[in-house]
Amino acid sequence: MKKKGIVYLVGAGPGDPGLITVKGVKCLKEAEVVIYDHLIPEELLSLCPPSARLIYAGKSGKDHTLTQEEINRRLVEEAEKGLTVVRLKGGDPFIFGRGGEEALVLKEAGIPFEIVPGVTSAIAVPAYAGIPLTHRGYTSTLAIVTGHEDPTKDHSAIDWSSLSRMGTIVFLMGVKNLPYITKELLDAGLAPQTPAALIRCGTTPEQETLVANLKDIAHRSQEKHLLPPAILVVGEVVSMREALNWFEKKPLFGQGIVITRPAGQSEGLAEMLRNLGARVFSFPTIAIEPPDSWEACDSALADLDRYEWIIFTSVNGVKFFFRRLKEKRMDIRSLRGSKLAAIGPVTAYALEDIGLQVDLVPETYTSEGLLAAFRNIVSEGTPILIPRAQEGGKLLPLELTRYGALVTEAPVYRTVSSHRKPQELLTWIEKKQVSFITFTSPSTVKHFREIMGKDFLLPPSIKIAVIGPVTKAYAEECGLPVHIQAKPHTAQGLVESILCYISQGD
Repeated sequence: MKKKGIVYLVGAGPGDPGLITVKGVKCLKEAEVVIYDHLIPEELLSLCPPSARLIYAGKSGKDHTLTQEEINRRLVEEAEKGLTVVRLKGGDPFIFGRGGEEALVLKEAGIPFEIVPGVTSAIAVPAYAGIPLTHRGYTSTLAIVTGHEDPTKDHSAIDWSSLSRMGTIVFLMGVKNLPYITKELLDAGLAPQTPAALIRCGTTPEQETLVANLKDIAHRSQEKHLLPPAILVVGEVVSMREALNWFEKKPLFGQGIVITRPAGQSEGLAEMLRNLGARVFSFPTIAIEPPDSWEACDSALADLDRYEWIIFTSVNGVKFFFRRLKEKRMDIRSLRGSKLAAIGPVTAYALEDIGLQVDLVPETYTSEGLLAAFRNIVSEGTPILIPRAQEGGKLLPLELTRYGALVTEAPVYRTVSSHRKPQELLTWIEKKQVSFITFTSPSTVKHFREIMGKDFLLPPSIKIAVIGPVTKAYAEECGLPVHIQAKPHTAQGLVESILCYISQGD
């Protein structure tokens, strides 16, 4: 029996990817086809299975990638193939989103569908600007109006007289018609001094808020060249923004920060930065792959019980070492005679996550820190295994050997270029969106230089932040000025050091 398809009309929320509903996330994770709108956050699309087909149906101004009729047809066609289809729409599907029209088409075609409501920008954007739409000290009435009405029509479909008596009025998609909207409200009797706010790119790190009185806001927005997407809020509640503005006061709000870590390994750092208000740009310069040869690792695994210590210098070392252990049909019981050392707490957490207790983490999370910790531990002939990067530095094994240890280096992964296109970063820089570039290893620096080219010059306004002294030394060797070094040498330390740098006004 042929599988029956279904369409989920999902509201993606107003821009902040964290505002999608739990059910919306579930739908994306189970989707086979996703037809998505303009301005849908990349983070939401990344939730889809790798096998899912993503179809862009964005509309920006008068530019339509797919017409509404084409979108309707694709929804029906894909569902008739027996597929699970997600129609991902900005905000809420039924608030000026044509979700009702799409649902009717599905109904007429006999296609099962479900509506997954989303957080509408009409509510979320004012909240992120510190404006409560209702407040018992100001008003208990609210109107939400489309700002798309054609001002050249003979008769307006909006009852401006009734609208002007509402306590709070929210206009969606009304930037181009702002002079018309304000004139109609004033002509309907709304006081010229009524507070108004125009909020652009609400709930995102690019959010801009302009507050003025109703009479002046259209002129002020033209002076500031505020472009869509934006919403207009009119009413006395706007005056509460001064006390309740929280989002735009986050410590990293307005800061664009580039992460060069490999794809799939940057989310922890990215989330910390986003939570502080930063706009995060993912520009991975490296990819992590298995080593050219497993010979050294396999040889060590065959004689694993002879090592007194196993030293892990990265999370990738943990990940690939234990992956190989599993491939060789071995498990953690094979490590019962070895003590474990980790270069820092994040690497230690990776070991603890698979049920292993770490015996040593140095006070300083560097190779030098490990050497200081092992100085009084290693004796003549102590066997030590270091699963590590194929191109790892030589300081640690050489110095441990000098202490008298018998060191075995086992390459378990290698770093290669991500082959990212330089124009991607150059575009962000040209738009003046980048404040900081972060590097978490010498390899991220090395491949950054290869990707951007020898002639690339970093604008003086962009600062470089690195995770530790080894990365700092290599970056400076490559001609990149380092402004921030993390302390401690962790992702959390990197974030805190950027905050400290900003607070000092350097």
